[in-house]
Amino acid sequence: MPSRYSADLTEIGNRAIEQLTSRNRDREEGLAVSREVIRLSANAIRAVHRSDFSEARRLIDAAQSRLQAAEHIRTGNPLIYNAGFMNDARKEYTEANVTLAVISGNAIPTAEELGIDPPAYLNGIAEVIGELRRYILDALRKESTGSPNSVERCEELMEVMDEIYGVLVTVDFPEAVTGGLRHTTDAMRAVLERTRGDLTIALRQRALESRLAAWQEHRANP
Repeated sequence: MPSRYSADLTEIGNRAIEQLTSRNRDREEGLAVSREVIRLSANAIRAVHRSDFSEARRLIDAAQSRLQAAEHIRTGNPLIYNAGFMNDARKEYTEANVTLAVISGNAIPTAEELGIDPPAYLNGIAEVIGELRRYILDALRKESTGSPNSVERCEELMEVMDEIYGVLVTVDFPEAVTGGLRHTTDAMRAVLERTRGDLTIALRQRALESRLAAWQEHRANP
């Protein structure tokens, strides 16, 4: 014979199943969106390094559409919306946007313009330092083969890297609040210093080659 709690317990179970079904559905959607946004963002960054800015913008717009389609998860299941895989997607999306803006010479979009929470946005900007290092090293290789103005562009981007790092070190909050920003910032400091060393060596080599060329010209035409 059912107890006097049977109806209440059945209702409790039904409500829990309904809520968990919704949460699981949003989790599955969030995972799919996260994977796609990360893939689109990575491909956009690769397009930026090829100087194919129109393709990069197309890929970023596609990533934006996917994020917007999953925006309903924010209110329906905030636990899923703020899960690590969703934050990773928003971080990669930020990185793609800011990398495109800096390398193409446009204004850096704000967190509000991108619709991204500060922790994911700041971690995304931090990762841009690594992409600028990659761009600088590629530019130095091109400069060694005769591409003009590469070193000047490298110096400009080195300054941007310094400025990004300068902003990041001012954000002094617990890792749980910033999504591990301090750890990322520390890693980017090492990237920054390695890049500074590589660029310094390249500049010294360039100056030496210029002096050598001038000396050779002077010997040929005393």
